[in-house]
Formats: sequence, structure tokens, C-alpha cells
Amino acid sequence: MNIEELRDYCLQKPGVTEGFPFGEDTLVFKVSGKLFLLIGLESGNRFNVKCEPELAVDLRERYTEVQPGYHMNKKMWNTVYMDGSLTHRQLCEMIDHSYDQVILGLPKKLQAELKEEQRYRDED
Repeated sequence: MNIEELRDYCLQKPGVTEGFPFGEDTLVFKVSGKLFLLIGLESGNRFNVKCEPELAVDLRERYTEVQPGYHMNKKMWNTVYMDGSLTHRQLCEMIDHSYDQVILGLPKKLQAELKEEQRYRDED
């Protein structure tokens, strides 16, 4: 996966926006205003994603490409390198998990709206 594929993948999810709140080198993806992924444009080979704490540790133990979140809460964030042996599917699963973790923290009404938007997109 490259940075363009990552961007396209993130933006196809309901409620996702992109921006540069930390400066022009860090692209940030949010769902309903909450951060779920960020990537440095200079290196472009790694991204940070939110992760359930026990899974975060498990992924770090299984894959050298998964490290504690750089400049993030190490308990709940991982830095994932895209230039290793992780498959496209594995990278997408980590992105999906991060998105889902943020969704779980949103109000139930907003969760339902995003779920409905996804169902609508899946029908097209």
C-alpha cells in the first residue's frame, strides 16, 4: 500500500475528513471530528492508528512492522510500517479497526447515522 491508496481507502469510509491540523507534513484522517489515522508525508511509509490496548500489544509482538505509536499514547496507538511484509489486507484491517474504535466512542445517534450511510454506499 502506498500513501495514495491509503488516502483513497480512508476517504471512502462514511464521515471521514482529511486535514493538516499539525502542520503541512502530517495528513490526518478524522471521523466525525475524531482522529483515527495520521501519516507523515515526508516519509510516507508509516502511519499511526488507534487500537484496542490488548490487540495493540499482540500486533507489536507478532509483527516487527508494528511499533508503539510514535508521539502518541503508546497504550492505544500503533505506528504501522507499510514497506514490510504486512499485506494490503492486514493494513486495511488495522485501518478499519482504528476507524471502528473511534466510532465506538461516538454518540449512539451518530453511530447509527454512519452505519446507515455505509449501508447506503454498500447498496450502490
